[in-house]
Amino acid sequence: MADACVHLMKTYSSAELVNIGTGEDITIAEFARVVAAIVGYGGEIGFDTSRPDGTPRKLLDVSRLEKLGWRATTSLHDGLERAYAAYLSQR
Repeated sequence: MADACVHLMKTYSSAELVNIGTGEDITIAEFARVVAAIVGYGGEIGFDTSRPDGTPRKLLDVSRLEKLGWRATTSLHDGLERAYAAYLSQR
């Protein structure tokens, strides 16, 4: 994220929004399972389908960022693992 922000500060001057991400499609359920596995959560993950909030999938269009010469070098899973490890080291 920081690398993408620095890249944008150096290469982008438009007022148009730019999405930062991997461009990988992931469902909310998959994301929850990945986070649970990383933090060691063994409980149940439940969803209240009677109250949907947003789209069931999250996929950012990162084509504008890629056209500017930047691509994610860290996967979502690896980034979450690193962030959690950093959090634990600061507790």
